[in-house]
Order: sequence, then structure tokens, then C-alpha cells
Amino acid sequence: MMESKKVLFVSQGITPYLPETELSLISRKLPQAIQETGKEIRTFMPKYGNINERRNQLHEVIRLSGMNLIINDTDHPLIIKVASIQSARMQVYFIDNEEYFHRKYTVTDAKGQFFADNDERMIFFARGVLETVRKLRWSPDLVHCHGWFTSLVPLYIKNAYREDPLFADSKVVFSFYDNGFDRSLDGSFAEKVLVDGITSDHISMVKEPTYENLVSLGAAYSDGLIQGSDNLPENIREMLKKTGKPFLDYVGSEKYVEEFAVFYDSIIND
Repeated sequence: MMESKKVLFVSQGITPYLPETELSLISRKLPQAIQETGKEIRTFMPKYGNINERRNQLHEVIRLSGMNLIINDTDHPLIIKVASIQSARMQVYFIDNEEYFHRKYTVTDAKGQFFADNDERMIFFARGVLETVRKLRWSPDLVHCHGWFTSLVPLYIKNAYREDPLFADSKVVFSFYDNGFDRSLDGSFAEKVLVDGITSDHISMVKEPTYENLVSLGAAYSDGLIQGSDNLPENIREMLKKTGKPFLDYVGSEKYVEEFAVFYDSIIND
């Protein structure tokens, strides 16, 4: 029997843990639907402080926790939690860290102000996901990223982890949504991203880390691009189209499973 293909979902947010948005809803429904087509899945999101651990029955996975990730010369402990969506027969893994993810909001504070350390939170999340997948000894055929907060994942897979047999053949697709921001991340973002296997040339497009430039970075290291929102800003859509990479237009709710499954297979088998 042929081994089933493995799909890793990395999302900025998933309902019911966060309020329903276009992104959180598809991040909840798509993994279940893809699992039901016979593929094996793993799903990751950040453990923001506004997620109620007791109500959602999150618990720490001790065997996966306890690693330290160094960002900007500082050690940050990686905590992995997990919860089950019973009706979907799927588990969700959460990347947690006291300094980055215990405040009661996602990427902006109570006044709507963007968190100054969102750059480090993104780096920690991307690396935390990939290190955890390594610990699971689970080799994804396809990685599907949802939202700008995940835009470092393709870069790390294609450069920092390219020698790792678990990721050597992994393909990456990226869904972009209408959830941008209108300021820059921390000015030293590009330096903080650097790890073995990544040079400043790899990340020249984020010397100024704006939303548009993060989209450009995510797209540059992805194998396929997806329009996640019906009304994606025109400049973003144009930029994605110009890459010449396989592109899936916005898919309405009825047909999305079929369309995504076909797109996945075309990328995996390319």
C-alpha cells in the first residue's frame, strides 16, 4: 500500500481557539477535510495569551518541550501544548513561551497598537514549529502556511533545514489574506532572522520589514501561492502573480476541498 502523503499546516490562528475570521475558519476546516481525503496531517498555531487553556483542554507535551531557541543572543524556552478538536478527530499543537505569548492579545494590544516584538515572536514561532516537527520525526510532503505571521517558515525550510532529511523534499504553499499591517517590524529584524544556512542575501527583501516585504519573502521561498481572501489588496495580488509560481485563485466555500486537494497534489508531484 502506498504511504499516505503528509501535510503540515502552520497557521496564524485557528478557530475555536481564536474568534472566527476567514483565516481562522479555513485553518480549522481545511486540515480536517484534507485528513478525510486520506492524507496525514499536523497542525500548529501560536499559543496566544487570550486562549483559555482550561476551557479548550490544552496540556503541555513534556517530551516535546524544554528546548531553548536563541533569538538576538537570548535563550527562549520552547513550550509545546496540544489540544484536540474531538468532532474533527484532529489535534492542534501550540507553540508557547512566557515572554512572547502570555499577554492577553494576538498581535496588537488593547488599544490596537502593534507589539514591538512581533518580529521576534514570528521568528520563535517559525523555528519552534520546525524544531517540534523534527522532534516528532515527522517528514511533511507539503507545508501549508496561513497568514503573514508564518512568513518565515518557507525561508527556514528551504535554507536552514534544507540539509535535514525530514525537510529535504518538503514543498511549501502559502495562503495570503487581507490581514496586513501598516507599519514596519523592528529595524533589526533581518539580523535576528539569521541562523546557519541563511545569509543576508536570502533576506535582502526584508531590510525594511513591511507587510508587503514579508509577503514577498514568504512568496520567494514557497512552491505555490494561494489567494486566501476574496478581496486581497491589488498590489499584493499583483506581486504574487508576478512571481510566476503556481497560483490558486480565491476559492469559495463549496469547492475549496476539491480545489485545494488538486493544487496540493500538483505541487507535491511537480
